[in-house]
Amino acid sequence: MATPVIMPRQGQSVESCIITEWKKKVGDEVHVGDVLFSYETDKSTFEEQAKVDGTLLAVFYNADDDVPVLLNVAVIGNPGESFAEFAPDGAAPASAPAAEASVQAAPAAEPAPASQPTVARAEGVSPRAKNTAERLGVDPAQAAPTGPYGRVIERDVIALAAEGRIGSGLGGRTTAADEPAPAAAAPAAAQPAAPAAADALAYDELKLPNLRRMIAKTMHDSLAEMAQLTHNTTFDATKILAFRESLKAAPLGMDLPKVTINDIILFAVSRVLTRHEGLNAHMLGDKIRYFKHVNLGIAVDTPRGLLVPTLFAAETKTLGQIAAESKMLAKSAVDGSVNPDLLQGGTFTISNLGLYGIESFTPVINPPQVALLGVCSITERIRTVDGQITAYPAMGLSLTYDHRAVDGAPASRFLKDLVTALEHFDMLLID
Repeated sequence: MATPVIMPRQGQSVESCIITEWKKKVGDEVHVGDVLFSYETDKSTFEEQAKVDGTLLAVFYNADDDVPVLLNVAVIGNPGESFAEFAPDGAAPASAPAAEASVQAAPAAEPAPASQPTVARAEGVSPRAKNTAERLGVDPAQAAPTGPYGRVIERDVIALAAEGRIGSGLGGRTTAADEPAPAAAAPAAAQPAAPAAADALAYDELKLPNLRRMIAKTMHDSLAEMAQLTHNTTFDATKILAFRESLKAAPLGMDLPKVTINDIILFAVSRVLTRHEGLNAHMLGDKIRYFKHVNLGIAVDTPRGLLVPTLFAAETKTLGQIAAESKMLAKSAVDGSVNPDLLQGGTFTISNLGLYGIESFTPVINPPQVALLGVCSITERIRTVDGQITAYPAMGLSLTYDHRAVDGAPASRFLKDLVTALEHFDMLLID
Protein backbone atom coordinates (compact mmCIF):
# COMPACT_ATOMS: atom_id res chain seq x y z
CA MET A 1 0.00 0.00 0.00
CA ALA A 2 1.41 3.40 -0.99
CA THR A 3 2.24 5.76 1.91
CA PRO A 4 2.64 9.53 1.53
CA VAL A 5 5.60 11.40 3.03
CA ILE A 6 4.51 14.76 4.46
CA MET A 7 6.43 17.93 5.25
CA PRO A 8 6.57 17.87 9.06
CA ARG A 9 5.45 20.77 11.21
CA GLN A 10 8.46 21.81 13.27
CA GLY A 11 6.74 23.91 15.90
CA GLN A 12 3.32 25.54 15.89
CA SER A 13 4.71 28.80 14.51
CA VAL A 14 6.15 27.26 11.31
CA GLU A 15 3.92 27.44 8.21
CA SER A 16 6.35 26.16 5.56
CA CYS A 17 9.83 24.70 5.13
CA ILE A 18 12.38 24.77 2.32
CA ILE A 19 13.68 21.46 0.98
CA THR A 20 17.45 21.74 0.85
CA GLU A 21 18.46 18.35 -0.59
CA TRP A 22 16.96 15.02 -1.55
CA LYS A 23 19.02 12.11 -0.24
CA LYS A 24 17.00 9.55 -2.22
CA LYS A 25 15.72 9.65 -5.79
CA VAL A 26 12.62 8.18 -7.41
CA GLY A 27 13.04 4.45 -7.88
CA ASP A 28 15.37 4.01 -4.91
CA GLU A 29 14.60 1.35 -2.35
CA VAL A 30 14.23 2.82 1.13
CA HIS A 31 14.03 1.37 4.61
CA VAL A 32 12.70 2.66 7.90
CA GLY A 33 15.18 5.20 9.26
CA ASP A 34 16.73 6.13 5.90
CA VAL A 35 17.07 9.88 5.42
CA LEU A 36 14.82 10.93 2.54
CA PHE A 37 15.53 14.67 2.41
CA SER A 38 16.82 17.58 4.44
CA TYR A 39 14.88 20.80 4.98
CA GLU A 40 15.09 24.05 6.89
CA THR A 41 12.95 26.65 8.57
CA ASP A 42 14.21 30.22 8.80
CA LYS A 43 16.34 29.23 11.82
CA SER A 44 16.75 25.45 12.00
CA THR A 45 17.70 22.51 9.80
CA PHE A 46 16.24 19.00 9.93
CA GLU A 47 16.25 15.63 8.17
CA GLU A 48 13.17 13.57 7.39
CA GLN A 49 13.50 9.80 7.74
CA ALA A 50 11.44 7.08 6.08
CA LYS A 51 8.67 5.70 8.29
CA VAL A 52 8.04 2.62 6.12
CA ASP A 53 9.97 0.24 3.88
CA GLY A 54 9.43 0.32 0.12
CA THR A 55 10.38 2.16 -3.06
CA LEU A 56 10.33 5.93 -3.51
CA LEU A 57 7.57 6.16 -6.13
CA ALA A 58 7.24 9.92 -6.57
CA VAL A 59 8.70 13.25 -5.48
CA PHE A 60 6.32 16.20 -5.73
CA TYR A 61 8.74 19.00 -4.77
CA ASN A 62 12.39 19.60 -5.46
CA ALA A 63 15.36 21.10 -3.69
CA ASP A 64 14.92 24.83 -3.12
CA ASP A 65 11.10 24.59 -3.04
CA ASP A 66 9.25 26.27 -0.17
CA VAL A 67 6.64 23.69 0.87
CA PRO A 68 3.70 24.27 3.26
CA VAL A 69 3.79 22.02 6.31
CA LEU A 70 1.66 18.87 6.42
CA LEU A 71 1.63 18.69 2.60
CA ASN A 72 2.63 15.51 0.77
CA VAL A 73 6.12 15.79 -0.70
CA ALA A 74 6.70 12.19 -1.81
CA VAL A 75 5.22 8.69 -1.86
CA ILE A 76 6.69 5.35 -0.76
CA GLY A 77 5.15 2.07 -1.93
CA ASN A 78 5.59 -0.91 -4.21
CA PRO A 79 6.86 -0.50 -7.81
CA GLY A 80 3.98 0.14 -10.21
CA GLU A 81 1.58 1.08 -7.44
CA SER A 82 -0.75 4.05 -8.06
CA PHE A 83 -0.03 7.24 -6.12
CA ALA A 84 -2.17 9.83 -7.96
CA GLU A 85 -4.41 10.40 -4.94
CA PHE A 86 -1.45 11.68 -2.93
CA ALA A 87 -0.28 14.35 -5.40
CA PRO A 88 -0.83 17.92 -4.07
CA ASP A 89 -2.73 20.29 -6.34
CA GLY A 90 -0.43 21.77 -8.96
CA ALA A 91 2.54 19.56 -8.07
CA ALA A 92 4.03 17.44 -10.85
CA PRO A 93 5.64 14.23 -9.60
CA ALA A 94 9.28 13.74 -10.52
CA SER A 95 10.50 10.59 -12.19
CA ALA A 96 13.69 8.61 -12.03
CA PRO A 97 16.15 8.98 -14.94
CA ALA A 98 15.02 7.10 -18.02
CA ALA A 99 17.66 4.39 -17.67
CA GLU A 100 16.50 3.55 -14.17
CA ALA A 101 12.81 3.76 -14.98
CA SER A 102 12.98 1.67 -18.14
CA VAL A 103 12.35 -1.60 -16.32
CA GLN A 104 8.99 -0.22 -15.16
CA ALA A 105 8.05 1.55 -18.41
CA ALA A 106 5.43 0.09 -20.72
CA PRO A 107 6.40 -0.65 -24.38
CA ALA A 108 6.45 2.53 -26.47
CA ALA A 109 3.60 1.33 -28.68
CA GLU A 110 1.23 0.86 -25.74
CA PRO A 111 -0.36 3.92 -24.08
CA ALA A 112 -0.28 4.13 -20.32
CA PRO A 113 -3.43 2.82 -18.61
CA ALA A 114 -5.98 5.56 -17.92
CA SER A 115 -5.95 4.79 -14.21
CA GLN A 116 -2.17 5.17 -13.90
CA PRO A 117 -0.98 8.82 -13.64
CA THR A 118 1.75 9.97 -15.96
CA VAL A 119 5.05 10.47 -14.14
CA ALA A 120 6.47 13.64 -15.68
CA ARG A 121 10.09 14.74 -15.69
CA ALA A 122 10.53 17.56 -13.15
CA GLU A 123 11.97 20.11 -15.55
CA GLY A 124 11.24 23.81 -15.09
CA VAL A 125 12.22 26.55 -12.70
CA SER A 126 11.76 26.52 -8.92
CA PRO A 127 9.80 29.39 -7.32
CA ARG A 128 12.85 30.73 -5.52
CA ALA A 129 14.87 30.60 -8.74
CA LYS A 130 12.17 32.62 -10.51
CA ASN A 131 12.20 35.26 -7.76
CA THR A 132 15.98 35.50 -7.85
CA ALA A 133 15.96 35.72 -11.64
CA GLU A 134 13.53 38.65 -11.52
CA ARG A 135 15.64 40.41 -8.92
CA LEU A 136 18.87 39.97 -10.89
CA GLY A 137 17.34 40.56 -14.31
CA VAL A 138 18.30 37.08 -15.50
CA ASP A 139 16.52 34.89 -18.01
CA PRO A 140 16.32 31.56 -16.11
CA ALA A 141 15.97 29.72 -19.43
CA GLN A 142 19.66 30.46 -20.05
CA ALA A 143 20.75 28.87 -16.75
CA ALA A 144 22.37 25.45 -16.71
CA PRO A 145 20.05 23.33 -14.53
CA THR A 146 21.65 21.43 -11.66
CA GLY A 147 18.51 20.64 -9.68
CA PRO A 148 16.96 17.19 -9.47
CA TYR A 149 15.70 15.88 -12.81
CA GLY A 150 16.88 18.85 -14.85
CA ARG A 151 15.25 21.63 -12.86
CA VAL A 152 16.65 25.16 -12.65
CA ILE A 153 17.09 26.14 -9.00
CA GLU A 154 18.29 29.31 -7.29
CA ARG A 155 22.00 28.51 -7.39
CA ASP A 156 21.78 28.06 -11.18
CA VAL A 157 20.38 31.57 -11.59
CA ILE A 158 23.07 32.98 -9.31
CA ALA A 159 25.75 31.16 -11.29
CA LEU A 160 24.32 32.62 -14.49
CA ALA A 161 24.58 36.13 -13.06
CA ALA A 162 28.12 35.50 -11.84
CA GLU A 163 29.24 34.35 -15.27
CA GLY A 164 28.42 37.80 -16.65
CA ARG A 165 25.67 36.78 -19.08
CA ILE A 166 23.63 39.67 -17.73
CA GLY A 167 24.45 43.34 -17.17
CA SER A 168 25.79 44.42 -13.79
CA GLY A 169 23.56 42.31 -11.51
CA LEU A 170 25.59 39.88 -9.45
CA GLY A 171 24.41 37.37 -6.86
CA GLY A 172 25.73 34.36 -5.03
CA ARG A 173 29.45 33.78 -4.68
CA THR A 174 31.64 35.65 -7.15
CA THR A 175 35.24 36.67 -7.41
CA ALA A 176 37.10 39.51 -9.06
CA ALA A 177 37.98 37.12 -11.85
CA ASP A 178 34.30 37.10 -12.85
CA GLU A 179 34.40 40.84 -13.73
CA PRO A 180 35.00 41.79 -17.40
CA ALA A 181 38.49 43.15 -17.96
CA PRO A 182 38.64 46.91 -18.73
CA ALA A 183 39.82 47.95 -22.17
CA ALA A 184 43.52 48.76 -22.36
CA ALA A 185 44.21 52.48 -22.50
CA ALA A 186 47.62 51.97 -24.16
CA PRO A 187 49.61 49.15 -25.78
CA ALA A 188 50.47 46.40 -23.32
CA ALA A 189 54.18 47.02 -23.69
CA ALA A 190 53.75 50.56 -22.42
CA GLN A 191 51.86 49.53 -19.29
CA PRO A 192 53.86 48.93 -16.09
CA ALA A 193 53.32 45.54 -14.47
CA ALA A 194 51.17 45.81 -11.38
CA PRO A 195 50.43 42.32 -10.08
CA ALA A 196 50.18 43.61 -6.49
CA ALA A 197 47.42 46.05 -7.46
CA ALA A 198 45.47 43.30 -9.22
CA ASP A 199 45.73 41.06 -6.17
CA ALA A 200 44.58 43.89 -3.93
CA LEU A 201 41.27 44.02 -5.83
CA ALA A 202 40.51 40.33 -5.36
CA TYR A 203 37.36 39.61 -3.36
CA ASP A 204 34.74 37.06 -2.46
CA GLU A 205 31.03 37.87 -2.48
CA LEU A 206 28.45 35.74 -0.70
CA LYS A 207 24.69 35.80 -0.94
CA LEU A 208 23.23 36.23 2.55
CA PRO A 209 21.66 33.02 3.88
CA ASN A 210 18.11 33.12 5.23
CA LEU A 211 19.15 33.38 8.87
CA ARG A 212 21.59 36.21 8.23
CA ARG A 213 18.91 38.15 6.35
CA MET A 214 16.48 37.69 9.23
CA ILE A 215 19.07 38.82 11.80
CA ALA A 216 19.86 41.86 9.67
CA LYS A 217 16.21 42.84 9.37
CA THR A 218 15.50 42.29 13.07
CA MET A 219 18.49 44.32 14.22
CA HIS A 220 17.81 47.13 11.74
CA ASP A 221 14.13 47.32 12.71
CA SER A 222 15.10 47.28 16.39
CA LEU A 223 17.39 50.29 16.10
CA ALA A 224 15.12 52.12 13.65
CA GLU A 225 11.93 51.79 15.69
CA MET A 226 13.08 51.96 19.33
CA ALA A 227 14.52 54.70 21.53
CA GLN A 228 17.37 52.57 22.86
CA LEU A 229 19.64 53.64 25.69
CA THR A 230 22.33 51.65 27.54
CA HIS A 231 23.38 51.86 31.19
CA ASN A 232 26.69 50.29 32.24
CA THR A 233 27.71 49.16 35.72
CA THR A 234 29.90 46.59 37.47
CA PHE A 235 29.58 44.37 40.51
CA ASP A 236 31.96 42.57 42.83
CA ALA A 237 32.09 39.00 41.51
CA THR A 238 33.94 37.61 44.55
CA LYS A 239 31.00 35.62 45.91
CA ILE A 240 29.78 34.10 42.66
CA LEU A 241 33.33 33.03 41.78
CA ALA A 242 33.78 31.47 45.23
CA PHE A 243 30.39 29.74 44.93
CA ARG A 244 31.31 28.25 41.58
CA GLU A 245 34.66 27.05 42.90
CA SER A 246 32.89 25.38 45.83
CA LEU A 247 30.68 23.47 43.40
CA LYS A 248 33.71 22.33 41.42
CA ALA A 249 35.38 21.18 44.63
CA ALA A 250 32.32 19.31 45.93
CA PRO A 251 33.00 15.78 47.24
CA LEU A 252 32.54 12.91 44.80
CA GLY A 253 29.13 11.33 44.90
CA MET A 254 27.17 14.54 45.39
CA ASP A 255 26.38 14.59 41.66
CA LEU A 256 26.02 18.37 41.47
CA PRO A 257 25.15 19.97 38.12
CA LYS A 258 27.82 21.88 36.22
CA VAL A 259 27.01 25.52 36.89
CA THR A 260 28.62 28.32 34.88
CA ILE A 261 28.85 32.03 35.59
CA ASN A 262 26.21 32.54 32.93
CA ASP A 263 23.85 30.15 34.75
CA ILE A 264 24.30 32.19 37.91
CA ILE A 265 23.48 35.39 36.01
CA LEU A 266 20.37 33.77 34.52
CA PHE A 267 19.22 32.64 37.95
CA ALA A 268 19.74 36.08 39.51
CA VAL A 269 18.03 37.93 36.66
CA SER A 270 15.01 35.59 36.81
CA ARG A 271 14.52 36.47 40.50
CA VAL A 272 15.15 40.20 40.26
CA LEU A 273 12.91 40.70 37.20
CA THR A 274 9.87 39.56 39.18
CA ARG A 275 10.16 42.86 41.07
CA HIS A 276 10.63 44.94 37.90
CA GLU A 277 7.76 44.08 35.57
CA GLY A 278 8.44 47.15 33.44
CA LEU A 279 11.49 45.42 31.95
CA ASN A 280 9.81 42.03 31.61
CA ALA A 281 7.47 43.21 28.88
CA HIS A 282 6.72 43.64 25.19
CA MET A 283 6.15 46.99 23.48
CA LEU A 284 3.23 46.50 21.09
CA GLY A 285 2.54 49.76 19.31
CA ASP A 286 0.32 51.83 21.59
CA LYS A 287 0.25 49.26 24.40
CA ILE A 288 2.66 47.37 26.64
CA ARG A 289 2.21 43.72 27.61
CA TYR A 290 3.54 42.84 31.07
CA PHE A 291 4.28 39.16 31.64
CA LYS A 292 3.54 37.13 34.75
CA HIS A 293 6.51 34.79 34.10
CA VAL A 294 10.13 35.51 33.24
CA ASN A 295 10.90 33.90 29.88
CA LEU A 296 14.61 34.43 29.40
CA GLY A 297 16.05 34.61 25.90
CA ILE A 298 19.61 33.27 25.83
CA ALA A 299 21.73 34.66 22.98
CA VAL A 300 23.70 31.80 21.42
CA ASP A 301 26.46 32.09 18.82
CA THR A 302 25.95 29.35 16.21
CA PRO A 303 27.75 28.50 12.95
CA ARG A 304 24.75 29.94 11.05
CA GLY A 305 24.38 33.13 13.10
CA LEU A 306 22.86 34.44 16.31
CA LEU A 307 19.94 32.45 17.74
CA VAL A 308 17.99 33.24 20.92
CA PRO A 309 16.25 30.20 22.41
CA THR A 310 13.92 30.80 25.34
CA LEU A 311 14.09 29.45 28.90
CA PHE A 312 10.42 29.64 29.86
CA ALA A 313 9.23 30.51 33.38
CA ALA A 314 12.84 30.77 34.57
CA GLU A 315 11.78 32.23 37.92
CA THR A 316 10.15 28.90 38.83
CA LYS A 317 13.29 26.84 38.18
CA THR A 318 16.16 25.98 40.50
CA LEU A 319 19.74 26.88 39.69
CA GLY A 320 20.39 23.26 38.73
CA GLN A 321 17.40 23.20 36.37
CA ILE A 322 18.44 26.48 34.77
CA ALA A 323 21.98 25.16 34.29
CA ALA A 324 20.75 21.95 32.63
CA GLU A 325 18.09 23.55 30.43
CA SER A 326 20.27 26.44 29.27
CA LYS A 327 22.96 24.01 28.10
CA MET A 328 20.38 21.89 26.29
CA LEU A 329 18.96 24.97 24.54
CA ALA A 330 22.41 26.17 23.53
CA LYS A 331 23.41 22.76 22.16
CA SER A 332 20.24 22.38 20.08
CA ALA A 333 20.70 25.91 18.73
CA VAL A 334 24.29 25.21 17.70
CA ASP A 335 23.56 21.87 16.00
CA GLY A 336 20.47 23.27 14.25
CA SER A 337 17.90 20.98 15.88
CA VAL A 338 16.21 23.54 18.14
CA ASN A 339 12.42 23.53 18.03
CA PRO A 340 11.28 26.79 16.36
CA ASP A 341 8.72 27.28 19.16
CA LEU A 342 11.67 27.72 21.53
CA LEU A 343 13.01 30.61 19.43
CA GLN A 344 10.15 32.90 20.36
CA GLY A 345 8.20 33.97 23.44
CA GLY A 346 11.15 35.56 25.27
CA THR A 347 10.34 38.48 27.57
CA PHE A 348 13.92 39.54 28.41
CA THR A 349 17.21 38.55 26.80
CA ILE A 350 20.73 37.98 28.14
CA SER A 351 23.80 38.22 25.88
CA ASN A 352 27.12 37.15 27.40
CA LEU A 353 30.32 38.35 25.71
CA GLY A 354 32.52 38.01 28.78
CA LEU A 355 34.28 35.01 27.27
CA TYR A 356 35.73 37.30 24.60
CA GLY A 357 37.15 39.82 27.06
CA ILE A 358 34.55 42.50 26.29
CA GLU A 359 34.46 44.98 29.18
CA SER A 360 31.45 46.99 28.01
CA PHE A 361 29.14 47.00 24.99
CA THR A 362 25.79 48.20 23.70
CA PRO A 363 23.50 45.20 23.15
CA VAL A 364 20.62 45.62 20.67
CA ILE A 365 17.14 44.77 21.93
CA ASN A 366 15.31 41.78 20.47
CA PRO A 367 11.87 43.24 19.61
CA PRO A 368 9.17 43.34 20.86
CA GLN A 369 11.06 43.01 24.16
CA VAL A 370 11.88 46.27 25.92
CA ALA A 371 15.24 45.37 27.47
CA LEU A 372 18.34 43.22 27.09
CA LEU A 373 21.23 42.62 29.50
CA GLY A 374 24.78 42.35 28.25
CA VAL A 375 27.19 40.39 30.44
CA CYS A 376 30.82 41.47 30.21
CA SER A 377 34.20 40.12 31.27
CA ILE A 378 35.77 40.17 34.73
CA THR A 379 38.50 42.73 35.27
CA GLU A 380 40.57 43.48 38.35
CA ARG A 381 39.79 46.79 40.05
CA ILE A 382 41.13 48.64 43.05
CA ARG A 383 39.15 50.00 45.99
CA THR A 384 39.72 51.13 49.56
CA VAL A 385 38.32 48.98 52.39
CA ASP A 386 38.88 50.12 56.00
CA GLY A 387 41.66 52.37 54.77
CA GLN A 388 43.40 49.56 52.91
CA ILE A 389 43.77 49.45 49.14
CA THR A 390 42.55 46.07 47.87
CA ALA A 391 41.90 44.49 44.50
CA TYR A 392 38.65 42.73 43.60
CA PRO A 393 37.14 41.02 40.50
CA ALA A 394 34.67 43.41 38.87
CA MET A 395 32.19 42.06 36.31
CA GLY A 396 30.50 44.42 33.87
CA LEU A 397 26.79 44.58 33.07
CA SER A 398 25.30 46.56 30.15
CA LEU A 399 21.54 47.09 30.18
CA THR A 400 19.91 48.38 27.00
CA TYR A 401 16.27 49.42 27.35
CA ASP A 402 13.59 50.98 25.18
CA HIS A 403 13.06 54.49 26.55
CA ARG A 404 9.57 54.53 25.04
CA ALA A 405 8.53 51.86 27.54
CA VAL A 406 10.98 52.31 30.44
CA ASP A 407 12.46 55.44 31.98
CA GLY A 408 16.04 55.76 33.16
CA ALA A 409 15.28 55.58 36.89
CA PRO A 410 13.36 52.24 36.78
CA ALA A 411 16.07 50.77 34.55
CA SER A 412 18.74 51.93 36.99
CA ARG A 413 16.84 50.47 39.95
CA PHE A 414 16.74 47.10 38.20
CA LEU A 415 20.51 47.19 37.67
CA LYS A 416 21.08 48.23 41.28
CA ASP A 417 18.95 45.36 42.59
CA LEU A 418 20.67 42.91 40.25
CA VAL A 419 24.09 44.03 41.48
CA THR A 420 22.97 43.51 45.09
CA ALA A 421 21.62 40.05 44.29
CA LEU A 422 24.84 38.98 42.57
CA GLU A 423 27.10 40.38 45.28
CA HIS A 424 25.07 38.45 47.88
CA PHE A 425 24.33 35.42 45.75
CA ASP A 426 24.48 32.99 48.67
CA MET A 427 21.51 34.75 50.25
CA LEU A 428 19.61 34.74 46.97
CA LEU A 429 19.71 30.92 47.04
CA ILE A 430 17.68 30.86 50.28
CA ASP A 431 14.58 31.91 48.38
